[in-house]
Amino acid sequence: MQLTDFRFPAPLANLGRLMPSPLASAPLLLMLELARRRQWLTAPESLYGKTFLMQIEDLGLELSFICDQGKFKPVAKKLDADVRLSASAMDFFQLASGMEDADTLFFRRRLKMEGDTELGIAVKYWIDASERPAWLTAMAARLGAA
Repeated sequence: MQLTDFRFPAPLANLGRLMPSPLASAPLLLMLELARRRQWLTAPESLYGKTFLMQIEDLGLELSFICDQGKFKPVAKKLDADVRLSASAMDFFQLASGMEDADTLFFRRRLKMEGDTELGIAVKYWIDASERPAWLTAMAARLGAA
């Protein structure tokens, strides 16, 4: 099986849909805060005050957060997000690790983007331009070789 074909089993998505958004968002927000503090990830000012919803399709998770002066904080799922990104867990991992770029995933219809198009493009450029930590690059290389 190709890495790009991996999807978590459907029962996990059913469980994920039951999880409250702030609880589901906590691991992502912890990783973003760690990356920010280690200066691996610095949000551009164009993201300040903007809300995001990430839908991890195969896990049934909806992760809602806001960029508040460069810090990422949870928000209630009920708010309309400025931009919504939807993909599988593996596609998000490939995007975060640099194994795939946002354009490739988007044009292959594996990454869906809705909402403020200008903001979505700013997020895409920000992700593509961000330097990945060595451990993430090494993990991606090992997964890609497996």
